[in-house]
Amino acid sequence: MDLKPLRLVPLLVTSVASAVAWAAWLGWDQQRDVHPDGSVTGPYEAWQVVGLVLTLLVPVSWAASRRHVAAAALGTTAGLTAAAFYDWSDDASGLFVIGVGLVAMGSLAGTFAVSALIASVTRRGR
Repeated sequence: MDLKPLRLVPLLVTSVASAVAWAAWLGWDQQRDVHPDGSVTGPYEAWQVVGLVLTLLVPVSWAASRRHVAAAALGTTAGLTAAAFYDWSDDASGLFVIGVGLVAMGSLAGTFAVSALIASVTRRGR
């Protein structure tokens, strides 16, 4: 039996989990907050982003502990980048592309570092 198609499973799991987590944590909040002094923040609160990151630790840990470091990093990056693009693409200024690029670069760097650390720790534990 050829097991090569099963190598895509960690990539697909982390990608779908990332897009779903984005929708659950960030997708519903689209309003910016205007403060009494006129400053504007948002649309996301810090607790939402922290929740997203903590939620993504589960699929990333699952994939990385099985030695799929690249799939964990690339799948998570693909899911978050696609979700950010979809969520922000209604921006008329076109600057959303810069934000999407930053999401892609940051999520790739962050998930690769976390995945490598998890794979290293689980390798020593076995």
